[in-house]
Amino acid sequence: MTTTSPSPVPTPSADRVITTAKIFPHPRNAWYVAAWDHEVTRAPMARTIAKTPMAFYRTQDGRAVALADACWHRLAPLSKGKLFGDDIQCPYHGLRYNPAGRCTFMPAQETLNPSATVPSYPVVERDRFIWVWPGDPELADPRLVPDMHQMSSPEWAGDGKLIDAGCNYQLVLDNLMDLTHEEFVHSSSIGQEELSEAEFEVTHDENTVTVARWMRNIDAPPFWAKNMRDKFPDFEGKVDRWQIITYQFPSTICIDVGVAKAGSGAPEGDRSQGVNGFVMNTITPKSDRTCHYFWAFMRNYRLDSQLITTQLREGVHGVFGEDEEMLIAQQEAIEANPGHEFYSLNIDAGGMWVRRLLEAALAAESRLEAID
Repeated sequence: MTTTSPSPVPTPSADRVITTAKIFPHPRNAWYVAAWDHEVTRAPMARTIAKTPMAFYRTQDGRAVALADACWHRLAPLSKGKLFGDDIQCPYHGLRYNPAGRCTFMPAQETLNPSATVPSYPVVERDRFIWVWPGDPELADPRLVPDMHQMSSPEWAGDGKLIDAGCNYQLVLDNLMDLTHEEFVHSSSIGQEELSEAEFEVTHDENTVTVARWMRNIDAPPFWAKNMRDKFPDFEGKVDRWQIITYQFPSTICIDVGVAKAGSGAPEGDRSQGVNGFVMNTITPKSDRTCHYFWAFMRNYRLDSQLITTQLREGVHGVFGEDEEMLIAQQEAIEANPGHEFYSLNIDAGGMWVRRLLEAALAAESRLEAID
């Protein structure tokens, strides 16, 4: 597996094994989703990204802006201020800052202090998301924004939500890289015992990790049986099911999922007798123990049906609620058991490679201290 994108991290050593249950911090030199595009408007909003409070708003021509959410003067939150043209005014003493973070107005004086600035963060708007780079702005290459083109492609339809999860972002990545947990956590919707029985393949490069799993000639679980009937009302019988999980640095995971009539050629590439979706996930660290989890479910059939879009969004939201409950409990257990070691199984191979890439990025930033 190869990628043509520039690599943000060095390739980690293949024999490096991470066994500590402690959670490592997040890379800062990376693109993270800060908001859905519709969330950022002419009314300033606050959101903490990678432990950095930021204020977001749009300029008069619609461009998204991200500034540090603290006025240079007395650290009042700019997100509580109001806009004057493209400038944001501090709600405390009225200082104004342009989108570059430079002060343009001070009350009761004409001379502006040249040090009166606040950090301005690189922003890219792409695929229905506002992406922000909290690290060194000189390294903020837009080509490194993860590929989530299904979110904006006319060949796909769907919607999603934001979950404010009470756990470290790496626990969500672990959860998504190993979907065998569906058999136990989601037994009433998408889980089945064939998940644990099926063989899988792990591939990786300097920027991505992919886990591919096929389950042939099986009964469709309830979620997928309904989706098959949405497209093929008279469908009955066995299916071939696939899960192709692709991680992109630092914290985006797009999962190619679906089922097709058994033996119809889906493993060879013909999915015409099946239903195909993409579970789009991008997880943004908020603090060491919390994160913003943006997700959507996109499909390539019945594109004009808002009913199916809503049903799928709410159905997947219910499934992710089960994940969230488990992840919060896991975070609490990690904090209650400092120094405990994780013991890895074969099913953890994809998640282990993700952690190696993150560890390599943190080492490059000289930030590889474990969180106490």
